[in-house]
Amino acid sequence: MPKPRTVRTALPVVLALTAALATGCGDDSGGNKEADLTAQQLKWKDCPAPSAAQGGGEAPTPLPGGTEWQCTTMKAPLDWDEPDGDTIGLELVRAKASGKDRIGSLIFNFGGPGGSGVTTLPAFGEDYAKLRTRYDLVSFDPRGVGRSEPVICLDDVQLDAYHQEDATPDDAEEEQTLLDGVEEFNQACDERSGKILPHLATTDAAKDMDLMRQVLGDDRLYYFGISYGTELGGVYAHLFPDKVGRAVFDAVVDPTENPEQGSLGQAAGFQLALENYAKDCTSKVEDCPVGDTPAEVQARIAKLLKDLDEKPIPGLGQRELTQSAATSGIVQTLYSKDFWEYLTEGLQQAYDGDGRILLTLADAMSGRNPDGTYRNIQAANVAINCADEKPRYTVDDIKEKLPQFRKASPLFGDSLAWGMAGCKGWAVDGAADHPDVSAPDSAPIVVIGNTGDPATPYEGARKMVESLGEGVGIEVTYKGEGHGAYDSGNACVRDAVDGYLLDGKEPRTRTVCS
Repeated sequence: MPKPRTVRTALPVVLALTAALATGCGDDSGGNKEADLTAQQLKWKDCPAPSAAQGGGEAPTPLPGGTEWQCTTMKAPLDWDEPDGDTIGLELVRAKASGKDRIGSLIFNFGGPGGSGVTTLPAFGEDYAKLRTRYDLVSFDPRGVGRSEPVICLDDVQLDAYHQEDATPDDAEEEQTLLDGVEEFNQACDERSGKILPHLATTDAAKDMDLMRQVLGDDRLYYFGISYGTELGGVYAHLFPDKVGRAVFDAVVDPTENPEQGSLGQAAGFQLALENYAKDCTSKVEDCPVGDTPAEVQARIAKLLKDLDEKPIPGLGQRELTQSAATSGIVQTLYSKDFWEYLTEGLQQAYDGDGRILLTLADAMSGRNPDGTYRNIQAANVAINCADEKPRYTVDDIKEKLPQFRKASPLFGDSLAWGMAGCKGWAVDGAADHPDVSAPDSAPIVVIGNTGDPATPYEGARKMVESLGEGVGIEVTYKGEGHGAYDSGNACVRDAVDGYLLDGKEPRTRTVCS
């Protein structure tokens, strides 16, 4: 079923795939609560096992050397327009700096929107060992996510049924079924999470981060934003330009695009990634088991999806592999070149009538945990996107744009176009056509674009640099595959990021890494 966009996230998607193969509103009153909140003392303790909304599993294990992950809850206003009113709890995680020459706290947002930073940072903490020499590593569940007043819509059984439905209608009856499903989902969000829905815009999360900066004791914000985290960082820089310390944006969202343009860009991005996968598979010495030429690989996938639209195949338990689930599973593997082997295995299996691997991949994409519960990543993703994005698209709007989407991607165009219906009937008006990230008085921000990024196409990095303002964005290009650059392990990218965050050494603008 449709979402406003494919989830724009890097590491939480990796975390979900690896796993697969609530704090309430307060009723305090009196006093200057906003001032009180900046002076609150955080009570750090050992992290508990993640909740189902965060993804489930075991409590995080210590880092090499024995450093424990600690968690806490920070109070923030429910409504930033009424800072003395009710509060919510925001869940934080940290690992203390390993060196003595500490700069402060480096706050991470890994994207989504809707990804749990409290589970993602510990899962990949070793990747940031060098940065931990001078920073406490900190992340958080943004409002509406995980343990931070999570948005809850459908229950687990309903979500299983929701994800089995057809997200690319072929006739009027299927169109109505899709729209009815969207409205049922959105109505459930309002009924179960109505109090938080008006307060989930990215501007709210940016204000939360500034409160976090103060509570953590830093004069400036030190920040590493990935995917949607770059949009959040850009909005923060716009609202608090004089508070930006050293910041890095990786896998950059184009801040100039409206939802339609963003979805169209993703269609082209995932199509490019699929074409690169097909070229890679067929260029190896051994035979490519899913096609002899790149064109044949794509043609066989197109035929599989068409066949699944007419007749799903067995998947996991009682759940079948549908066309929509297979599309999600394929998209999941295109976030990282490391996943391409799973795509090959999943396609081979599906061609033999077995949908288990592709359905497992689709589960990772939708946030389904191995025990059948769901993370709240999709509910939060819809809620935050619909709070941010003003346009509401009708069936006529979508049909008018379908030819453009199909041209951008014969395989993914339909699903991304129909995904624009995801905010139909949403209880809260969207804020704007696109975010405002202009921050001409900000400190420099390193902005990294990946030429093979499917979810946040490369062109977005240049647009972010231009939108931040002259002299703010420092553009770095990574010629690679997948979503994001730093966690590719590329030495050139790592040197640029580590040099800036640790020592304040600005990389040469328009540095190219390959």
